[in-house]
Amino acid sequence: MRDMLSYDATAVSAAPPAVVWRLLADARTWPTWSAVDSLVADRSSGLDPGGSDPVGAVRAFRTGRTVTGERLTGLVEGKQLTYEDAFNPTIRDYRAVVDLTPTADGGTTIHWHGTYRARWGMGWLMNRVMRRVMQQMADGLASHAQTLPPEPA
Repeated sequence: MRDMLSYDATAVSAAPPAVVWRLLADARTWPTWSAVDSLVADRSSGLDPGGSDPVGAVRAFRTGRTVTGERLTGLVEGKQLTYEDAFNPTIRDYRAVVDLTPTADGGTTIHWHGTYRARWGMGWLMNRVMRRVMQQMADGLASHAQTLPPEPA
């Protein structure tokens, strides 16, 4: 069995955790701030129309020509979102955690980390790609959250 690979990305947002959480919990917002191009509704399941996707929901995202799916496995309101791969052509046994921690000045530290196994022969490439892409995800979430009002309109 191949070794587990990992990534660890951290970003800090001036936005409070509640604002960051709203974006993270609502798969429909991800194409706005993340590295994914679109949410693929017909490959997703269990999404909440109000934006609070529940544990068990499968969120399918298209990036370029590739569609990957992730199943929400845990939610701690405003603090932690966990997910695993539901379908992914290049990685297996993927588990990710996004922790949101308030900063002293009212912002949020976003810690996005995960482990996975790459398809045979793809480990070196996936290691580089995942580290870069997941840092872009954390940075995009942090910066976009700063543009939103603290409470929903």
